[in-house]
Amino acid sequence: MMNTMIDSMMSGGMGLMMSGMFFGTTLWILLLVVLIWALLTWLNRRWGRPQPRQDSPSPAALSAREILSQRYARGEIDQATFERLREQLGATSPILRPAQ
Repeated sequence: MMNTMIDSMMSGGMGLMMSGMFFGTTLWILLLVVLIWALLTWLNRRWGRPQPRQDSPSPAALSAREILSQRYARGEIDQATFERLREQLGATSPILRPAQ
C-alpha cells in the first residue's frame, strides 16, 4: 500500500518536473531571441544603417499654393485652371510650365 502511494506520488511529481523544465527552457530560449533581436536593432541604428527617407515634405506641411504649383507642374491641371485657382488663393507666384 505504501509503495503504491509512493510510486504514484513520484510519477506525478516527475511529470510536473518535466513540464516545468520544458516551460523554463522555452522561456530562456524566448528571452535569448528577444535579446538578440534588440541587440541587432540597436547596432543597426548605432552604425548608421540608412533609415528610409522622405524626399518630399508631407502634404500637410505644404501650403495650398505649393500644392497648386506642384499639380500644375505635373500636368494634372491646365493653365486656365491653375490661374483661376491661383487668383482665388491670392497668390502672385510666377506661372510654371507643366512637365511634358
